[in-house]
Amino acid sequence: MRASIALELAGELSSVLRASRPALTHARVSQIPRAATPATNCYRAFSTGVQRQDNGFKTNVSSKPQPTRLPRAPYTTTAKTANNACTPTSATTNTTAKPSTSSTTDASPETIQTESLTSGLKDPPPILSEDEKQVDWSRSFHGMSSSPFSAEQAAILTAELSYDDIEIKPDGIVYLPEIKYRRILNKAFGPGGWGLAPRGETIVTAKLVTREYGLVAGGRLVSIARGEQSYFDPDGIPTATEGCKSNALMRCCKDLGIASELWDPRFIRKFLKEAGRETMVEHAVTKKRRKHWMRKDDELKWPLKEVSALGNAGGNAASSTSSYRKV
Repeated sequence: MRASIALELAGELSSVLRASRPALTHARVSQIPRAATPATNCYRAFSTGVQRQDNGFKTNVSSKPQPTRLPRAPYTTTAKTANNACTPTSATTNTTAKPSTSSTTDASPETIQTESLTSGLKDPPPILSEDEKQVDWSRSFHGMSSSPFSAEQAAILTAELSYDDIEIKPDGIVYLPEIKYRRILNKAFGPGGWGLAPRGETIVTAKLVTREYGLVAGGRLVSIARGEQSYFDPDGIPTATEGCKSNALMRCCKDLGIASELWDPRFIRKFLKEAGRETMVEHAVTKKRRKHWMRKDDELKWPLKEVSALGNAGGNAASSTSSYRKV
């Protein structure tokens, strides 16, 4: 009796399972998410019509299921977690940057601005107002040719040079060292009785430094000249400015008659004949040979060594145009 009842119940259950299997399979497949979404968006709602029947559940889909998506919270790239993941934040979050507490003196090397000397030194002479009682030597010609110097001062300025003071360059140009111009001025006017006043800004070109100076002696302007000096590296511009000043002083001293012999061709030929000699020298390292002028009482220094003399120095000096002083 019990066995027959059990068989009937098993048959009914199997029929119910066979009838409800397609609907359950369709409902399970439709609930699988299509893409990985945040945990808050994993649930979806479907509008379906479901009819309950005696032999199981049958789903009657009235329209295509439309997923309902929740709005995502905005992300910011300024705040990051340890694994470089973006952290969501609210739209009303205050993103104002906090002021830096580091000291302003700790400037990085990239922020330090350097200025090139090749663009100019920007050193114009000061401009005095009309109310100033002192003379503006950058523009004034005060005292020029107002009166001659004393006989004693004129004798010192126009004194003949000694052969021991004159030097010879390797190309045969004779010159007087700049320090000896200053010694003559100090002897004539006394230390502090003369000076060089700049009359313009220093001009720096690609290879040259030049500036105009005025020689002031005894409280009056004596001469105006422009000095120049070549340079080979921008780091040598400060040294070139000092050479430019000495060159302007040498040119100003021509108006006072100092070392006027160095611009006299006859004196130059006589001096080279009596005190100079031209020889052929060789460089000890490169083995290059060239002509070389020097005083008779001077000696060659390494790496130059004498190869042979070039005959009469006086004859060569007379025919050479390189012996004349550059003005």
